[in-house]
Amino acid sequence: MAYDSNQQPLLSGLLDPPNQPKKTPAPKNRRFRRSRSSPSTEALRKSSEGGGLFPGPKLIFGKFHPSFRLMAIFLVVYLAVGVLCFYVVKGQIAGNKTDGVLDALYFSIVTMTTVGYGDLVPNSDTAKLLACAFVFIGMAIIALFLSKAADYFVEKQEVMLFKALHMNLKGGEAHMLRDIETSRIRYKFYTTALFLTVLVIVGTMFLWKVEKLKFVDAFYCVCATITTLGYGDKSFSSEGGRAFAVFWIVASTICVAQFFFYLAELNTEHRQKLLAKWVLTRRMTYVDIEAADLDGDNEVGAAEFVVYKLKEMGKISQEDIALVLEEFEDLDVDQSGTLSKSDLSLAQSTS
Repeated sequence: MAYDSNQQPLLSGLLDPPNQPKKTPAPKNRRFRRSRSSPSTEALRKSSEGGGLFPGPKLIFGKFHPSFRLMAIFLVVYLAVGVLCFYVVKGQIAGNKTDGVLDALYFSIVTMTTVGYGDLVPNSDTAKLLACAFVFIGMAIIALFLSKAADYFVEKQEVMLFKALHMNLKGGEAHMLRDIETSRIRYKFYTTALFLTVLVIVGTMFLWKVEKLKFVDAFYCVCATITTLGYGDKSFSSEGGRAFAVFWIVASTICVAQFFFYLAELNTEHRQKLLAKWVLTRRMTYVDIEAADLDGDNEVGAAEFVVYKLKEMGKISQEDIALVLEEFEDLDVDQSGTLSKSDLSLAQSTS
């Protein structure tokens, strides 16, 4: 999209009519304020967390909205079942073994995160079928629960990161929270990038010092692990290394997934800001006025102007506007063009 084309109308094919009349500017003291009856931001936030009058988001499991603690319980139960199953069939798993329970836990983690080094592999039909079932369940848990847990952890660190980057910022906590909300995706990206860097350094140093790999091989193994390539030529072979890997593999694979997710969101947000800047700086035309005139009275009020600009920015769609207007018409029982308490009473009595 050519953002420097300020003379181009938003709806192509029509030109400005000549001798555009000048309109008397509206009074500058008019302001739109939040309705006294509308829910505050805090009320909406609380309702989305499970309480209040407003329903929360509908997830894949309907009303099932697990908390961080419940997610941790699911993970512990899943790993406990995996350790028990793979410990029972440990004789049917071939490879470089250390301790029975630790190997079963390590094999569960490597399978769940789809790293699959190949240092431990099932060599019987029973073990292979068990691994197939375990990896599908593990991928579902990673997708539904662990990524959300990582997101929860990142959000907890946003304020700390903001304070570290803006130590001399004045304006109090309210100003700080407002700035964090404005740049939320950017701070999530920075926080995740910081955690990922720390995890890469820690993993590389551990493999270099404890597993006695060459430094390049240690870094190579770290990259193959966090991207879930898992070539298998380099892996954790000692008992201490596998105990470390149980925690490090889960944290690092999730962190790298969150890193690329926030990178994509950051790119999308940047493109949206460019579009918004172009929409807000271009010259309004008669074509825009006609498109913004929702009620067909040949005039565009402030509310109609705001709706039109939001539509052009991609914040809302024409279908969204049509649905809202349809609801307004249903509530406007007396067809006065405005909503009153009597309209709401009549609409509720007829519904």
